[in-house]
Amino acid sequence: MKIDHVHFYVEDAKVWRDWFIRHLGFQSVADRSNSFHTCTEVVKSGAVCFFLSSPLLPTSPVAEFLRKYPPGVADVAFAVEDVEVAIALAQKHGATILQPIQERQIGTAFLKCGKIAAWGGLTHTLIERSLVICPPSFVTNTDDKEQITNDNTFIAIDHIVLNVAVGELDRAVAWYENILDFEPQQAFKIKTNRSALHSQVMVSHNGSVQLPINEPASGNSQIQEFLNVNRGPGIQHLALRTNNLVSAIAKFRASDLSLLSVPQSYYTQLKQRPGFPLSDIEIEAIAQQEILVDWQEYTLDGTQQIAPLLLQIFTQPIFEQPTFFFEFIERRSQAKGFGEGNFRALFEAIESEQIKRGTLQ
Repeated sequence: MKIDHVHFYVEDAKVWRDWFIRHLGFQSVADRSNSFHTCTEVVKSGAVCFFLSSPLLPTSPVAEFLRKYPPGVADVAFAVEDVEVAIALAQKHGATILQPIQERQIGTAFLKCGKIAAWGGLTHTLIERSLVICPPSFVTNTDDKEQITNDNTFIAIDHIVLNVAVGELDRAVAWYENILDFEPQQAFKIKTNRSALHSQVMVSHNGSVQLPINEPASGNSQIQEFLNVNRGPGIQHLALRTNNLVSAIAKFRASDLSLLSVPQSYYTQLKQRPGFPLSDIEIEAIAQQEILVDWQEYTLDGTQQIAPLLLQIFTQPIFEQPTFFFEFIERRSQAKGFGEGNFRALFEAIESEQIKRGTLQ
């Protein structure tokens, strides 16, 4: 299993197509998904592909979604080896089948897919096919002078974060275990003087898909704020992985992308941690871009090894309401999982934004 694409439901697909091109250096690709009631645009960067759909008529499924929820991720599509086996497993464990398996031909390729209901308005499309969803030959020529030169192609969607209501974490974990054969990995309990959350990271059987699931552990938690504004469970953010985060963020900042701020005192404290792995030049560049840093310190036979290192940064919510945002991540020296230091730093940074919005005292 792997993430095939992520489908956003928005009010104007063309406006958001241009947003991804201008701010993140995505490219627009040829689309075959438009219908009389729905406009769909497709954008890609490297291995990352997003569908963007908006309603043309009130009868559009997108219009129905937007009557219930704010704009955001409506569907996360997974590529599977055998869609019939995957749908049968989901049905066996009580999943709601929204779309039975359909077959169609695109060019010379054959595609089979079905769709299941997940949490809140979220769905999962399961796809078995021989065609890459966004082949390079479909890339549209663009003369948009505002487009970022994309020499920092995203490697993959690193992880996708789902928020569920208080008391639903265990049920959501069991659902992904039973329906999609995911396995529990890291667990976090983050608490500050103001609020708290619990999180369980779920990973697909082959390790390609990482899905942290969060629930609020206090009434004023950022997770609870998301649930209130989103009017139910949903995808809070997804992380895009790159090989050179410092360079990528410099370009994104030049395109006026809004990012969460990190106080410079964070980097002073960082240098005081045991095993600080970065040179002065590296940390200066990282601090200039306000990127979070975490690492694993370990030794083997008394010899210090290269520390697996996580670099992460987060955008402000991209839509009008404080729901969905992006994370950008770089993993060095085969860093795995999620650094608790960065997890806490993100939590505290979002708390600061809550205070500005007046939703956290």
